[in-house]
Amino acid sequence: MAKILLLGSGELGKELVIALQRLGQEIIACDSYEAAPAMQVADGFEVFNMLDASALDAVIERHQPDYIVPEIEAIATSLLVEKQQQGYTIVPSAKAVDLTMNRDKIRDHAAQLGLRTARFAYAESEQDLLNRASEIGGKVVIKPVMSSSGKGQSTASNEAELRAAWAYALDGMRGDRQRVIVEEFIDFDYEITLLTIRQHSGDTLFCPPIGHVQARGDYQYSWQSTQSSQAVIDAAQDMARQITDALGGAGLFGVEFFITKSGEVVFSELSPRPHDTGLVTLYTQDLSEFDLHARAFLGLPIPAIRLLRPGASQVILAADGARGAYHFSGVEDALAVADCDVRLFGKPVARPYRRLGVVLGPDVETAQKSAACIRVHTQ
Repeated sequence: MAKILLLGSGELGKELVIALQRLGQEIIACDSYEAAPAMQVADGFEVFNMLDASALDAVIERHQPDYIVPEIEAIATSLLVEKQQQGYTIVPSAKAVDLTMNRDKIRDHAAQLGLRTARFAYAESEQDLLNRASEIGGKVVIKPVMSSSGKGQSTASNEAELRAAWAYALDGMRGDRQRVIVEEFIDFDYEITLLTIRQHSGDTLFCPPIGHVQARGDYQYSWQSTQSSQAVIDAAQDMARQITDALGGAGLFGVEFFITKSGEVVFSELSPRPHDTGLVTLYTQDLSEFDLHARAFLGLPIPAIRLLRPGASQVILAADGARGAYHFSGVEDALAVADCDVRLFGKPVARPYRRLGVVLGPDVETAQKSAACIRVHTQ
């Protein structure tokens, strides 16, 4: 049995803990707040600021884990680089975690590899953003270089919108870096996440592409599999293999792409861990993304990845203005919709647009019908 230190304890971490425990592992779940979802099922937990390198170092030295598994971006990744040099195993690798903590690092890395990306620049002030957006021209997308689940992301087409986008990005930033990436708006047909699995030995594996739709920079619903052409799939797999090989290590990566109306595949982002859009694999695949991540970094066999059935996920969100304690109604009605399942995450409090659960179903329409039955009530 291995001891695993999980850095980040949200809903994805919760499912990963369950997958790991089924394989006989011990998990210590960490986050900045008590009663986080993964803590509710882990063997132990720690509450501290993971951006505090000293606090993180103390927790690592106290537990002496066999694996350190980040689940979020807001971590003192420079310390993890040092810890890997000292002999600790960082999943999937310290390089992957460090480069992807900030969008500027991974975007620069993708460009250096020659991957097709949107044209982009960086800005560190409102005026800087206005200048960079003018150079790119047209509609642009503004994202904090460090945030989670798309927070702080918006689009802008004029000066007023750019000023509002700067303020919104500042509000959504995590960490201490006041910097945004500004990129050309890609007029895409649809977006996909390609779950990519690197193994200690053996070929890189891929799940069938997952389509998804976002709002406010955060995923709202996803489906698997997409109607992507083989040419699109081949191009996405080639780029995903290139960038994950360059990052190294073993584990699951969520690699996002834009697919244009002409069929061009454009690299968007990468997460070196299970992906929120991949929650649908709990419904569709014989091995979920959490099972695959666990097996890959533990060095366990993955004989095949089978799509058992098509499926979709629809998030359950707190309303704008929601704060504090909450409860649900309508869960029974949601479960009465045929072939649907409800997963409530157990987050301790609500806040505006916070993801509190997900409905899994056979297709987007049915999953959305089930999710529409559920209401989130705050006091």
